[in-house]
Amino acid sequence: MIRILFAATLLMGLYSQSSAQELIIPLYTGKVPNTKANSRQEKTERGNDGIERVSNVITPNLIVYRPAPDKVNGTSVIICPGGGYSILAIDHEGHQVARRFKEMGVTAFVLKYRLPNDASQNDKSIAPLQDAQQAFRVVRERAADFNLKPDQVGIMGFSAGGHLASTAGTHFARPVGEGAGNANVRPDFMILIYPVISFTDSLGHGGSRTNLLGKTPTPAQKRLYSNELQVTPRTPPTFLVHSGDDKGVKVQNSVQFYLACLRNGVPAEMHLYPKGGHGYGMDNKTTPDLWMDRLRNWMQASGWL
Repeated sequence: MIRILFAATLLMGLYSQSSAQELIIPLYTGKVPNTKANSRQEKTERGNDGIERVSNVITPNLIVYRPAPDKVNGTSVIICPGGGYSILAIDHEGHQVARRFKEMGVTAFVLKYRLPNDASQNDKSIAPLQDAQQAFRVVRERAADFNLKPDQVGIMGFSAGGHLASTAGTHFARPVGEGAGNANVRPDFMILIYPVISFTDSLGHGGSRTNLLGKTPTPAQKRLYSNELQVTPRTPPTFLVHSGDDKGVKVQNSVQFYLACLRNGVPAEMHLYPKGGHGYGMDNKTTPDLWMDRLRNWMQASGWL
């Protein structure tokens, strides 16, 4: 009897420990496409500012945050952390947000996407989008495994991750990379938080543009990746958050995208705060208002909760 009780206690402990850990899913089976041999190694560092930064992503993956079985509602969100296309601020713009979605019954997938780099990619300009589009294929293919609705898969992005998310939401008709196939890579909704939207000279975030397209992008490239110019009536419903005093990414990025949505009949909701700066994740310390509460209301009204 003692042995049986000990074994049962051990199994319960192992189950609790394993259930507390999040599942990691590789984006690709076999060789990652659009790569070339290199000696770079992924690195994770936490700075004095408390921000956890991931760089040199070689093997992209999804970190899955699953709600309790009695809370799961079938909606899922792929989260793209920001970092100027040079690092991923994967904790406060990734894991922390995913845990909040989990409480809401939404299954969250933190996307650890490749950062553009000529040393490790054949075409660095498409590598992040290639990974974001592949994330939609993986989530929809495994929808039954996670009790998800394949027509309720959204994408969320912060800063440069917002550029990636808005690219996924405006470029889905042209899947990139070899073997793209015909699978549905269109987001069902978008959540853009202090996003880089434009690559124009007047609005664009120079570091993000240089990292993705190089120092001398052509006018055609700048236009293609200025996503306020790529909105169509098929662009997914969009929720935007920005601050008027954002010195990192001009608030006009969100404003111009919102106006483009209005012109094209795309449902959109935008929340602009007078202060907050840039890069605050879920916590804009200048206001007691919580934009995640506004997001929850929007998702509830849209039928996704």
